Amino acid sequence: MDISYWASSARSWTDIVDGCRWAETQGWHGVWVPDHFMPDVGDAASSDAELGPVHEAWTLQAAIAASVPRVRVGAMVAGTTYRHPAVVAKMAATIDHISGGRFVLGLGAGWQLNEHRHYGLDLGSPAERSDRLEEACHVISGLLHEDRTSFDGEYYRLDDAPCEPKPVQERLPLLVAGRGERRTLRTVARFADEWNAWALADEVPGAKAVLRRWCDEIDRDVDDIRITVAAFVHICDTDDEAGPMRDALAHRGGLVGTVDQLRRAVADYASAGVSELVIPDFLVDPDRRDELLGRFQVEVMDA
Repeated sequence: MDISYWASSARSWTDIVDGCRWAETQGWHGVWVPDHFMPDVGDAASSDAELGPVHEAWTLQAAIAASVPRVRVGAMVAGTTYRHPAVVAKMAATIDHISGGRFVLGLGAGWQLNEHRHYGLDLGSPAERSDRLEEACHVISGLLHEDRTSFDGEYYRLDDAPCEPKPVQERLPLLVAGRGERRTLRTVARFADEWNAWALADEVPGAKAVLRRWCDEIDRDVDDIRITVAAFVHICDTDDEAGPMRDALAHRGGLVGTVDQLRRAVADYASAGVSELVIPDFLVDPDRRDELLGRFQVEVMDA
């Protein structure tokens, strides 16, 4: 099983690139960044907390691709409500060239309320966002793999559009994130090479069963889709310490526990078909990041 690093875009550029370089030197598989414009304050009309720093994801991806060797680079995940998919395809192909063929295009439907409100972006209903995500995947797949792409959808229209140069990779991996059974997993089956979700190990088989049904409808082998999971890591000394934290994080706390519990959790993820664990540093003290994530690598993953 691969392990990847998810850097907080609220850190300084120096902290971000140092974390990515540390992960690369430790043999981690990939580095990821979030795609947001400001801190999340829920549905509050306005808050001083929104003034916190957040670096833009596509600029970060290009900079990391040029600054950090070997590892895969991507966003976890780029919201399709923020940018036209033709622009996304061009940026993805360019970063694949910058990285020498290490880019992964991560896409999601978008969700953060305050960003859309303040910037005048149309968020739409969950169903509308999911439909827009599927159209974006259709458009991007065409642009990245065909000489010209025409598309006439509800949200996007392209007329004989080119996209050159094509990516370095013969097939640039498209990762789609989300767990919506009726729409998102259908989009994964139709277009994605990889699927990602925040999920506990025991939640993965049920989602994969839904994904399998969508794959069966188009005669695709579900095992051709790489499954990755995001989870917060926290190593606790006792279960009494781990329990409340695990409960508070819910489906995001799949890797909270004692060392023995985390080893079992990793084994459970592997048994469920997960190929990659994506570890955010959002809750980690930057001064102790290398120590804490290194401990997880050595005492849990390597063991």
